Amino acid sequence: MQGGQQMFEGPWMFRSVLCLLAAGVALPTEARWPCPPPCYCGAPLPEVNCSGGRLAAVPAAVPKEATLLNLSRNSIKTLPRQQFRALTQLLHLDLSDNLLVLVEAEAFLGMQSLLTLNVSRNQLKIIPVGAFAGLTSLRFLDVSGNQILVFLDFTFSDLAALQFFTAADNDLVFVAHQAFAGLTTLQELHLDGCNLTVVPTEALSQLSVLRGLHFHRLGLTTLPNYSLHHLVHLKDLRISHCPRLEALLGNSLFGLNLTSLTIKYCNLNGVPYIPLHHLVYLEFLDLSFNPITYIHGNLLGDLLRLQEFHLVGASLVRIEIGAFKGLAHLKLLNVSRNLLTTLEAGSFDSVQTLRSLGLDGNPLACDCRLLWILRKRLRLDFGGNPPTCTTSAELQGWDFLDFSEDELPNLLTCRQPRILRGRLQDVRVDQGHTVLFYCSSEGDPRPSVRWLNPRLKYVPSVGRIRTLSNGSLEVRYAQPHDSGTYVCVASNAAGNDSLPVSLYVRAFSLSSKNNFLPQGWSAFPSDSPSLNGNQKLQFDVKTLLIAATIGFLSFFSSVTVCFVFMFFWSKSKGQIKHTATIAYVPRSTMSKSNGATGNYMETSRFTMKLI
Repeated sequence: MQGGQQMFEGPWMFRSVLCLLAAGVALPTEARWPCPPPCYCGAPLPEVNCSGGRLAAVPAAVPKEATLLNLSRNSIKTLPRQQFRALTQLLHLDLSDNLLVLVEAEAFLGMQSLLTLNVSRNQLKIIPVGAFAGLTSLRFLDVSGNQILVFLDFTFSDLAALQFFTAADNDLVFVAHQAFAGLTTLQELHLDGCNLTVVPTEALSQLSVLRGLHFHRLGLTTLPNYSLHHLVHLKDLRISHCPRLEALLGNSLFGLNLTSLTIKYCNLNGVPYIPLHHLVYLEFLDLSFNPITYIHGNLLGDLLRLQEFHLVGASLVRIEIGAFKGLAHLKLLNVSRNLLTTLEAGSFDSVQTLRSLGLDGNPLACDCRLLWILRKRLRLDFGGNPPTCTTSAELQGWDFLDFSEDELPNLLTCRQPRILRGRLQDVRVDQGHTVLFYCSSEGDPRPSVRWLNPRLKYVPSVGRIRTLSNGSLEVRYAQPHDSGTYVCVASNAAGNDSLPVSLYVRAFSLSSKNNFLPQGWSAFPSDSPSLNGNQKLQFDVKTLLIAATIGFLSFFSSVTVCFVFMFFWSKSKGQIKHTATIAYVPRSTMSKSNGATGNYMETSRFTMKLI
């Protein structure tokens, strides 16, 4: 499949005609009808070329029979209402490279036959609603290279037949929700070089049959979820030169059935596996010129129909085994100009389907991992740039086409890993200690080291029991159930080597020296545990008595300081009264129920002595 194929080719035929005239090609002057100066008219087709004629306005004497009018590279500033009303047979109109600042409403009214309109590279800041009224047959529209700030609602509602629309290199900051209303047949849209920072989702939802969408040099920082889900017929999506674009959200491509996806010259630091996984019809994928460092294994298998994968000029340092597993139709892989030292056959679902391979510009180490490429080199297309050995002293600068079949077994070799065995690592520790097992190996290429736990499962790089970056095994806060045999496995393309080590973790037990501890108490391990577990924790009655004495003295000192402070504080308040007299009124001894009419009450006092 040819990557990036145009989804709509008709307008390019019209553009080629316009470009021919814009280049200043003089058409024959044998015309059967008058031609306005300084234009050139062609026969037998009624074509009028006024390009570069220094015109300040549209000439009035253009023949009504004209089908092509080229007014490019002039000084026309305005297009008044019904400017071209007499040119009912005109098919192609080129107004590019003028000084247009105003296109009035209904400026093109009457041009019901017009197919292509080019108003690129002018000075338009806004297109008024109704400017394209009457262009019922227009299929190609180019407004690129202007200074347009906004697309208003219903700006293009009269262009019911439009199929290709480009608005590149404008100053767009906003696209109204109904701006593209009426474009029911639009197949390809270019929004390039704008100041848009968000995807105009609502406006794009009007384009029910859109098949190609290009975003170029926009200010996007992310592609939001469901931003394109209305475009159910979209097949080709291209996003390029957006340096602020760092991520695609998980459902950003939801609802799409793409066959071609390009996201290049952006700032993605990883392959967007989650947004891609549902694109089962994708055939072409280009993520070139992003700072991507890894292609991980077993994460692209959902792209069942993928045929081409491009990742040129990135920061790739590794393509893992199984990276392209499930891609049974992959025919082209281009990972040139990266930092790869190898590309193993195990990365592919099958190397038999591969037809083209771009691997040049990488610091390749020529060893047995690349032997499959050499054996297949006569059936692979390297695009004229075969891979070159750069990190091998013996093969420095050799490309893969320089080797013969007889030389291969002796030149591209690997050395099987060998674990450097030191003293036997048979460790016994108390519960709660931390244990470190070392595993050093040598080989060519450099072996990778992994550990198997007693249940013969790989130990991860995170967790309480983990594999460190230097190949060591760390068991933190060892527990009795961690006991068993662990196996260090060093492997490379030539084979593997292994080394078993043993760990025995003793559970806490109450010795005769600390039988006084209540049930459920346990001694804590030392901060500096030893691997052989000989260190003992010293707890006895004498230690506890000393600790209790120190605690009592500390408490008594604190209380004494508080009383002394209160004593001096009270002295600073002057003479203290030691007695106080309080007057109060007790309840009446006469009850209302007995009919008493008096309110006699007796006031009582009592004296309280302060101690």
